Amino acid sequence: MATCALVGAVEFNAEHFASQRFDFVIAVDAGYAHLEKIGVAADLVVGDFDSLGYVPAHPNVETHPSHKDASDIELAMDRAAEEGFDTLVVYGCMSGRLDHTYGMLQLLARFARRGLRVFAIGDTFAVCALEGSRCGTLRFDAVESGTLSTFALTDAARGVDEAGLEYPLDKATLSNDEPLGVSNEFIGEPVTVSVEEGTLLVFFPLHAWSAMTLGE
Repeated sequence: MATCALVGAVEFNAEHFASQRFDFVIAVDAGYAHLEKIGVAADLVVGDFDSLGYVPAHPNVETHPSHKDASDIELAMDRAAEEGFDTLVVYGCMSGRLDHTYGMLQLLARFARRGLRVFAIGDTFAVCALEGSRCGTLRFDAVESGTLSTFALTDAARGVDEAGLEYPLDKATLSNDEPLGVSNEFIGEPVTVSVEEGTLLVFFPLHAWSAMTLGE
């Protein structure tokens, strides 16, 4: 499994980033300054650099115009996919602006449909998209506490299983206008979350990260 980290402009969880090992690191616009601050050299820098305010003096920079149809983070995710990475971990992307955050959730779904697993990392939580036809399962070893929430991003997510949590689901259908999957609880047992059809967003606490494994 080849993993690429992308670091955007906001809410950079440097502690979590530093605890991980990545095959490749992409700085996205002002994410370059985040990495520079902690002494990490990016392998690639991508952006229009309106947030950073200057084009970095880096040997591998891709500069884009500020007037474009795709965000810098989307362009960087596309580049990671082109490089052959199948797992992306995106930092500095969960903005205080709800519209930007929702746009990131849409990107999780888009790339899941392409067969990539993408995690967006916040201060205390992570979120990923499961896609029934491509990457539909997430597993955790025993986690003693915390909540896991699931939401349908498509009109419906069908065949949703949540095993090993306080409130199990068995072949359930979740709709995108009813938060049935909010705040399920870890209870110290191995957990499997899966979806057969549609796109399912899964939110979980960062302390469960080390217990996570990826399924089919």
